[in-house]
Amino acid sequence: METDKSIILTPAETTSPFQRHSRAKMATAFGVAAVSDALSIWLTFAPPIQWTLDLATAIVLFLIFGKRWALLPGLVMEAIPGMGVFPWWVLVVLSIILYDEIKKPLK
Repeated sequence: METDKSIILTPAETTSPFQRHSRAKMATAFGVAAVSDALSIWLTFAPPIQWTLDLATAIVLFLIFGKRWALLPGLVMEAIPGMGVFPWWVLVVLSIILYDEIKKPLK
């Protein structure tokens, strides 16, 4: 026995217009990353201080940008000995600024 029922499909979640980060947030994050990377070069031979600086940088960037998974690879790369001479935090901030707008396609 079949019954005729109409099915109404509604979107699972409503999408709001994308909001980019403000220029002030982007400039602040870029400044924090640049200062951290500059200090990191000089602290290469003092690993505990460098780790503290990197953890503090990750926390400050977390507070500026919110929960972003892109911060984790930067923290991992900075934790590897000898990799602190590369500007990883600046690259992480640039990737968040440039690629934050890209979303997964809806299926």
